[in-house]
Amino acid sequence: MTELVERVDDQDRVLGVVRRDEAIRRGWLHRIATTVCRDEQGRFLVHRRGDALVRFPGYHEVTIGGAVAVGESYQQAAARELFEELGIRAVVRPVVTFLCRGELGSYWLGVHDAAVTGTPAPDRSVVAWTGWMTHPELQAAVKNRRFIPDGQEAFRRYLAASGSEFGG
Repeated sequence: MTELVERVDDQDRVLGVVRRDEAIRRGWLHRIATTVCRDEQGRFLVHRRGDALVRFPGYHEVTIGGAVAVGESYQQAAARELFEELGIRAVVRPVVTFLCRGELGSYWLGVHDAAVTGTPAPDRSVVAWTGWMTHPELQAAVKNRRFIPDGQEAFRRYLAASGSEFGG
């Protein structure tokens, strides 16, 4: 299935509609939405990506997300991706949007947060494992496991922008 996204400029203004694979291949800016999930105890939801995924198979991540579809807002995309990948319906709150100079290219990244109750029911073709970690546990995991660098940049900006006691 062809995934269509809006190609945008360096000010995040729409230039047109393109296939996502073409945007990535040509290095065209497009939009990605992601969410940091926390539970009632303030722990972060961490997941390991499926081994069959094309990009970063088996890597760990503290954000969950994907491409913003044509006509969709960052917030709508974040909520949709959260449900598609983790089976979670939650209110997502925008935290920060920035031009991410990522490992595989540059793109606009809208970072959100969500308070999650209940147990995730992940799509096992995308998410191989989920677990909750405190901030110190997450910091230790980053040193011992492979995490996606773009997600770590998004998480740093999330902490700084959200005013979290862990930020700064």
